[in-house]
Amino acid sequence: MREIITLQLGQQSNYVATHFWNTQESYFTYGADEESPVDHDVHFRPGLGADGTETYMPRTVIYDLKGGFGTLRQLNALYDTKDDASAASLWSGQTAIHRQQPIEASAYQQSLDTGQTPPELTTSAVRYWSDFNRVFFHPRSIIQLNEYELNSSLMPFEKWHMGEELFASLDKDHDLVDRDLRPFVEEADQMQGIQVMTGLDDAWGGFAAKYMERLRDEYGKTPLWVFGVQEPVRGLPREKKMLKLVNKARALAELNSQASLIVPLSLPESPLPSSIRLDPSSPWHVSALFAAAIESTTLYTRLKTTDRLYSSNLGNMTDLLNVFGKQTIANIEMSSVGKPKSQQNGANGGGLALNGRGEHISSAYDDVPEDGSETGSQKGMLSLDVDLSSPQDLSLDPGRRRGRKRHVFSQVQTYRGPEDPEDKRKEDENSREAGYGMRRRTKVHDYRSTVPFPIIDSYPKIFRDVRRSTTDADDEDDDKPPREFLPMRTALSTDTSVMNKVKALRTAVVRSIGLEDRETVGNELAEIAEGYREGWDSGSDEDDD
Repeated sequence: MREIITLQLGQQSNYVATHFWNTQESYFTYGADEESPVDHDVHFRPGLGADGTETYMPRTVIYDLKGGFGTLRQLNALYDTKDDASAASLWSGQTAIHRQQPIEASAYQQSLDTGQTPPELTTSAVRYWSDFNRVFFHPRSIIQLNEYELNSSLMPFEKWHMGEELFASLDKDHDLVDRDLRPFVEEADQMQGIQVMTGLDDAWGGFAAKYMERLRDEYGKTPLWVFGVQEPVRGLPREKKMLKLVNKARALAELNSQASLIVPLSLPESPLPSSIRLDPSSPWHVSALFAAAIESTTLYTRLKTTDRLYSSNLGNMTDLLNVFGKQTIANIEMSSVGKPKSQQNGANGGGLALNGRGEHISSAYDDVPEDGSETGSQKGMLSLDVDLSSPQDLSLDPGRRRGRKRHVFSQVQTYRGPEDPEDKRKEDENSREAGYGMRRRTKVHDYRSTVPFPIIDSYPKIFRDVRRSTTDADDEDDDKPPREFLPMRTALSTDTSVMNKVKALRTAVVRSIGLEDRETVGNELAEIAEGYREGWDSGSDEDDD
């Protein structure tokens, strides 16, 4: 059944995952004449509620600190019971119960509970990720860690060793993988992999590294994908920025040997295209952008297998990207396709726009001009207008040589939305050229779907080019509002910019790492960078090998 189990570690990742689950919920169809293109069994599990009601809930385990769940309870309307757990205590004497002041549910959550039309969400209305959550979770999915408190000023959960020590302490007492994850794995008939969403630049990176060691020991050949989320650092003090960089460096060094694929996500410090407007101080906004990229890139792992041409799985996509066996870190880019290409060339309208790496933004099948900018792109490769792969890390090493093009080893390109006649024409031309003896570029792997990215009421209005479904709008007998959607492209690639970023990161943080770990982490980062030098001539500026 191709099941994927999700592991959510920390506040940052839970914001992203909430957008992800809300989007999955939007794919459900309830009419007899409607059929969803998504195989819901990949991410959802059937079950029975406390009253015997059939349930369908995400295959996920959610960890967060005390206070991080907001109004979300472990027991919900589907699993609530009237018997208090304290009544089953062996203690026969008097008990004293102390309760904290409950957090008041947001207006959005209240409207969902009462079945009313929810109000429009705002950045000030979203205090926790549970404030915009639309799905029910199984009680086993909710794991609160009471050892630390969210946003504590006395003992913030922000240093690498805190995450390591917390996992070691909890695992010693409970065996976390056996207690929390194994029940979901045992329900799966044919698990295709585990996707881990975690903070990468705080203590959750240390927690995730230890968790991944246990996962790899238990599930040796299972694809393990890690989406590492990072907070915006603009405006933070220098010591806070350095702490986050050290945490990230250690996370990459540790996760590299355990994960099948690592996808770091960070809001670029360069200006976003005019088609995207978000508040970088709002986790709800930033995580929405990350979730759109993740959900679009992995869409093809949950499409129904009737569409075999563009249906895939985590293992196959790992093999496509990690061509030399040492390239576990991949860059991710995205672009909303709301306007004609001629209107997407930057806010000022002059020439081609640049993405975060300084590359000219190109559409599929286009060649990027060589004009002496920092990087170019190989033929057939995509350079999209939002680079979420920490392009700002390139500036950490001021002595780095500039002007060399990045070499792409492999790239998985995706497009979702209505068929683009222009892209279809170029694809046909490429196919005809390939038939006349031109070498087919197998390093470019193209996935397409007519399923656009749905814009639902829990999603912030960060995209300006949202479209409306004409089918819904023209149906006068349909009481539902017109469905909003957005065509989107993504590109997941392994390329030499990873080498440059890892080298720059190593240079910037190695002296800030403790003496006992400095050599180990430094050597591991150097080895990671070296893995992106194999298979090509590092002294050549040519596009092709």
